[in-house]
Amino acid sequence: MPPKRKQPTPSDTAAPVVRRSARLSSAAVTPPAYPEPPKKKKIKAAAAAKQEAEAAASPKAESMKTIVIEHCKQCTQFKIRAMKVKEGLEKEVAGVNVVVNREKPRRGCFEIREEGGEVFVSLLDMKRPFPPLKALDIDNLISNIVAKIR
Repeated sequence: MPPKRKQPTPSDTAAPVVRRSARLSSAAVTPPAYPEPPKKKKIKAAAAAKQEAEAAASPKAESMKTIVIEHCKQCTQFKIRAMKVKEGLEKEVAGVNVVVNREKPRRGCFEIREEGGEVFVSLLDMKRPFPPLKALDIDNLISNIVAKIR
């Protein structure tokens, strides 16, 4: 036997269903009023310190040479070699600024260059297992770059 039908109550029949389009057409559309402009996001402490350091650069910093090392993040072999080159250059040459991955690196890329100038090493579009990178003699490379800088 089927269940009995529910008897309608006065509260069920009182409010008809209004769809969105009917509600929008009947009410006057007013743009939302913003009492105050949206707040700016706070800059993280690390980013703020970096910006201050760049702004407060001394005249010596302008005469310093900047070496850019761009390495792929695909494999740790790129990072290991980039850090060896960075440490070697900073140790050998006083007054050199070495920057690693200033911008988003290219895939399969290991490049060492002077900012706005000469390219010392450029290994591009390498495929696994990265034979040109593994064949690179880092100590010899560092000494060659130091000789070119001086």
